[in-house]
Amino acid sequence: MGHLQKRAKGSWQICICSGYVRGKAIRHHETVRGTKKEAERRMRELESSLDKGVPISVGRLTVAEHLNSWLAGYVRTACSPRTAEGYQSIIERHLIPEIGHIQLRQLQPQAIQSYYGRAVERLSARSVQHHHRVLSQSLKYAVRQGYLGRNPAELVTAPSSRKRVMRTLTPSEVEVLLEEASGDRFYPIYYMAISSGLRQAELLGLRWRDLDLDLLSISVSQVLYKRGGICEFKEPKTEHSRRRIAMTPKLALYFKGYRKERELLYLERGNVLGLDDLVFANGEDKLIDPGVLSHTFSRISRQAGLGRVRFHDLRHTFASLMLLRGAKPKVISEALGHASVAFTMDTYSHIIEGMQEDAMALLDEVLPAGVNGIKSKIG
Repeated sequence: MGHLQKRAKGSWQICICSGYVRGKAIRHHETVRGTKKEAERRMRELESSLDKGVPISVGRLTVAEHLNSWLAGYVRTACSPRTAEGYQSIIERHLIPEIGHIQLRQLQPQAIQSYYGRAVERLSARSVQHHHRVLSQSLKYAVRQGYLGRNPAELVTAPSSRKRVMRTLTPSEVEVLLEEASGDRFYPIYYMAISSGLRQAELLGLRWRDLDLDLLSISVSQVLYKRGGICEFKEPKTEHSRRRIAMTPKLALYFKGYRKERELLYLERGNVLGLDDLVFANGEDKLIDPGVLSHTFSRISRQAGLGRVRFHDLRHTFASLMLLRGAKPKVISEALGHASVAFTMDTYSHIIEGMQEDAMALLDEVLPAGVNGIKSKIG
């Protein structure tokens, strides 16, 4: 049981037994400034926490301490390394500097909402939404552990973001781009990106064993990411990302020729091109820096007169060209490695809407013309 004692006007001291060591009681002392009712409520919170097995020191736990503990304990064991790295970046660069000093039990929805308001002035709404998700998940964990009675982030509204209009290339623009890039060392990557819809990380992780140039297929079994200036291979993040997709005959024919070029390069240097060697590499199996690839592509797209085109827009171009040629959304979704067809439909809804006129034209060819002069029986 706890004991409450008045110290001065508006000041109360709580004394509560937080446990025993070798039969000796350990007493926790805490000063509460405010009314007696507020002090009594705080004492009941402490007693309730002890009943749940939560250490009394949690009362002074800061948001920063909780986030670091959650990151080191739960996140490291329950999430993929890539996800953990993303969480750590958000926590260390944004959440801790802004709200880390606040005691966890004193964190109010207003403080969180104020932080989002400041953050959205220098970051995109989508980025702040990621911050909200990380903070909310960490606080949900705190509730499960008995550190908090409720999750204050659930009472906060994250900034809403407008859907980004993606840039896709028309068939004629694809020709212009590939013509401009024909002399560039990364041309094979651009060509495969447009022809397959693979992500940049998936392309840079391809080995020759992943290409079946006779059966016209590509297997995605590893990806190459750059984090903290270091490039490293990892497994695809989801089961949908780990997939096998079909190749066009033109793509397979091109890479048969490209493979012969690579084999000659290796032979000139006294080596043999193996199945575990990278499809795309600088020299002999040296990793291509994703940042260098993206920068080079941006320069080429500008030189081609296409304006601002991101490397990732090649993936969107693949999807849009497939849709415009009548490919089924499910087939495209599987090729892109999306979690669901619904996500694919939502992502490319603007393209699908633009196909309605073509669909109606096809329907017009199938249905017969109406006949006038027939007496209606309706009504």
